[in-house]
Amino acid sequence: LGTSRDQMLADLHSGKAKYSSIFNYPTLSWADMGCVGWLVDGAAILNQVPLCRTSYGPYARAMVRVCKEESFHQRQGFEVMQTLCEGAPAQKEMAQEALNRWWWPTLMMFGPADDASPNTEQSMKWRIKRFTNDELRQKFVDMMVPQAEFLGLTVPDEKLHWNEERKAYDFGEVNWEEFWQVVKGNGLCNADRLQARVQAHEEGAWVREAANAHAAKRRAREAVAV
Repeated sequence: LGTSRDQMLADLHSGKAKYSSIFNYPTLSWADMGCVGWLVDGAAILNQVPLCRTSYGPYARAMVRVCKEESFHQRQGFEVMQTLCEGAPAQKEMAQEALNRWWWPTLMMFGPADDASPNTEQSMKWRIKRFTNDELRQKFVDMMVPQAEFLGLTVPDEKLHWNEERKAYDFGEVNWEEFWQVVKGNGLCNADRLQARVQAHEEGAWVREAANAHAAKRRAREAVAV
């Protein structure tokens, strides 16, 4: 709040501003497109649907539109994965390989564990967040494991099993060292992603300048007409 667009872009390009850690992982095959849609957008939906009822009205109203778009992407991703899994053995193998790479980074999307999260307690107190990071992570696992089984895929977690007492899945520990390294800018693609963003911004400067010049001429014409 209270930050200009130019300042936000400057913070992003300098590496000061944080963005979703998932974008710092490479996409290596066609199956990745489907897997990212299925898992990553599925995680985004779990994060964002509760925000439709957050205590901050403008954010809540914006999330309604965002969730509709994310739902489309998630369904599209699942359909891509289903098509691959129903195809040739090499296609299903490609789908499994994508799941192997994207499963754990997707679990990291929900943020650090509750006992290591610097913002969860205050966000819950203000009702900005309605569920903790670990609660959302658990919901995600419980939702996605049956979908993976339906596709005939194996979730890459040796500790994954159904806990009848909890009526939920127990699962392994996220690699938090990897998580924090990516957050700090040391992930596989952090530098490349920022470099591409800065380059696009610089090469698009002429478009912004032309748009501003056109707007200035239009305002001048309207002033004369009045």
